[in-house]
Amino acid sequence: MAETTTATRPTGFRSAELGWPELHRIPRPPRRLPLLGDVLGVNRATPLQDSLRFARQLGPIYRRKAFDREFVFTWGADLVADLADESRFAKHVGLGVANLRPVAGDGLFTAYNHEPNWQLAHDVLAPGFSREAMEAYHPMMLAVAGRLTDAWDRELAAGRSVDVPGDMTRLTLETIARTGFGHDFGSFERDRPHPFVTAMVGTLSYAQRLNSVPFPALLRRAAQRNADDIAYLNRMVDDLVRARRAASGDGDLLDRMLDTAHPETGERLSAENVRRQVITFLVAGHETTSGALSFALHYLSRHPEVAARARAEVDRVWGSAAVPGYDQVAKLRYVRRVLDESLRLWPTAPAFAREALQDTVLAGQHPMRRGAWTLVLTPMLQRDPEVWGADAERFDPDRFDPKAVRSRPPHVFKPFGTGARACIGRQFALHEATLVLGLLLRRYDLLADPEYRLSVTERLTLMPQGLRLHLERRQGGAAAGAVAELDEAPPSEPRCPVRGAGD
Repeated sequence: MAETTTATRPTGFRSAELGWPELHRIPRPPRRLPLLGDVLGVNRATPLQDSLRFARQLGPIYRRKAFDREFVFTWGADLVADLADESRFAKHVGLGVANLRPVAGDGLFTAYNHEPNWQLAHDVLAPGFSREAMEAYHPMMLAVAGRLTDAWDRELAAGRSVDVPGDMTRLTLETIARTGFGHDFGSFERDRPHPFVTAMVGTLSYAQRLNSVPFPALLRRAAQRNADDIAYLNRMVDDLVRARRAASGDGDLLDRMLDTAHPETGERLSAENVRRQVITFLVAGHETTSGALSFALHYLSRHPEVAARARAEVDRVWGSAAVPGYDQVAKLRYVRRVLDESLRLWPTAPAFAREALQDTVLAGQHPMRRGAWTLVLTPMLQRDPEVWGADAERFDPDRFDPKAVRSRPPHVFKPFGTGARACIGRQFALHEATLVLGLLLRRYDLLADPEYRLSVTERLTLMPQGLRLHLERRQGGAAAGAVAELDEAPPSEPRCPVRGAGD
């Protein structure tokens, strides 16, 4: 973790003109309105997609003003590589993330760098994502995936299409709840989303809406709903923790939070911080993974040649085993490439912010004062044609062939954030998502609705909107068509140590 000095460290929102001495050199949209800023042609519901449009127009670094707040956005590969320097830059808790602090406080994702509970929680919980821990989670992941396929079998028998984002949300919520906290939300037995999901979506959406109004008082009614959502989340988690204190656990994340002392200092997480960490893991541990799975299933349904190749790999690697073992999941090299390519185009935690630890010059071009910050647009970084080619908008899993990965510069693939504050649960998410894709490819042919056009909904995270797929149950074990032999190199790994999404 990069340490910061708190004595004179800027706090609160810091508009760009305070931290960028040569801000005038950074391009901005041409039609800026008095008082309102750069709001022409923007949609309050799609701030990220509006930002991508401006990025294409203005280049690898640009600025935008919303009311009295000026922001600097970056996505050029050389700029992001410099921002990844942990000796000069650290995570910045930007507006959208800071808006979640009323519910998540100093949890791993929302903590400021100088707050001691971040390092304490990180050191206590990191062993919960070791190989040994992951092997223990694997059977529970399989059990939850079985509930998903049971539900999809019922929809198939009834001749109905499946709600991909809704079912991926049910799947990933149950997976993190069971593996991390020994809890069952009963998501697949409900006709409507669990109230936890409703409250979670409410808090995420409210946090995003706060960025689009000049005065929070304009959202008075929404603020009350948000307060109610936070109160529900707190009650639910308090009940979960209370039940665990009254019964023995099995060494999961919650047990670590309650029982584990820091190996060097002997400190333990406070009761309040335990609540914040549980909420953080329940939200971040399922929201981004469900989006990643949904985008991957969309692309598989639209590219039958990719699906056939991935399915053939599953048949070859897993063979006739009723269920795959833990080690067999990592051998799905091509399936993992499908996942990586989906995360490249639509990283479900689509931005991360970095702040200067001292006065510095970004990539030798742009002076920054200590505390100045910028928002890295991950989808644009990962579509930079200078790195990814003129066809960077095209879906192609072979971009993550090991030879192709080695040919690219570092720090150009950042779906989990960067540095010490990168997502602590990235290996958990990647194992879960690769496992689920393998199971679904093995069992079904995925048929796209020809009328569907990808629409992306934003609530700090990204998700395909209204995506439904038709299914056909596979007959036999082998996929049709010849498939080239896949190399045996390990699956591509993000060059950084994503949510996030970073914690």
